[in-house]
Amino acid sequence: MSNRGKIYKQAATAYDKREPVTLEAAVRMMQSFPKRKFDESVELSINLGIDGRQADQSIRGTIMLPHGTGKEVRVVVITQGELLGEATDAGADFVGGSDLVEKIQNGWLDFDLVIASPDMMGQVGKLGRILGPRGMMPNPKTGTVTRAIGQAVRESKAGRIEFRADSKSGNNAQAPIGKLSFSESDLLANARVFVEAILRSRPASTKGQFIRKAVLSSTMGPGIRIEPAAITL
Repeated sequence: MSNRGKIYKQAATAYDKREPVTLEAAVRMMQSFPKRKFDESVELSINLGIDGRQADQSIRGTIMLPHGTGKEVRVVVITQGELLGEATDAGADFVGGSDLVEKIQNGWLDFDLVIASPDMMGQVGKLGRILGPRGMMPNPKTGTVTRAIGQAVRESKAGRIEFRADSKSGNNAQAPIGKLSFSESDLLANARVFVEAILRSRPASTKGQFIRKAVLSSTMGPGIRIEPAAITL
């Protein structure tokens, strides 16, 4: 058995996977598991009682995590004119116009987020088949198509993340909420901001239980079930 397998098995046998727990208990449990040689990311996944095939029930939005994700976000900005300098000053990693569009078309994907100004979307639209499946296509609804380029870059670097739930995701909304090295209080604060955003996004046309299931997991660790009623408190 590989080292990864041994660590996973140790963690998976340390708790009752059939018994959901509170969010606080899940965070403490996860941080008590055997550690790996790298700082694992922590993700919260929430299964929602929506019909993601219906346009009015799909959910998409952005949030600012108060303590960030712990990950360095590589930001591409596709724009022109005076906004090129604004993007650079704000800390964007790659800034350009049609040259960057062409570079991405040729297979370059060494980045995490794309922000574009509205006047460049005619060219950025060519990248739909490349960026769309990766969840990186700029969209006005998530603030990644904007003329407020500097603000968008700074927020992305500081911990702004996107989330979505629709039929393609199995009606699951998921988001990174930090790293295992974060304090318990910081992970909980980030998780609660995410949960609150999900609750605010509840479509008016949904019926019945909205949060059906929630699971907390690290990059290579087992998932810990969270009691749906407890996560809304």
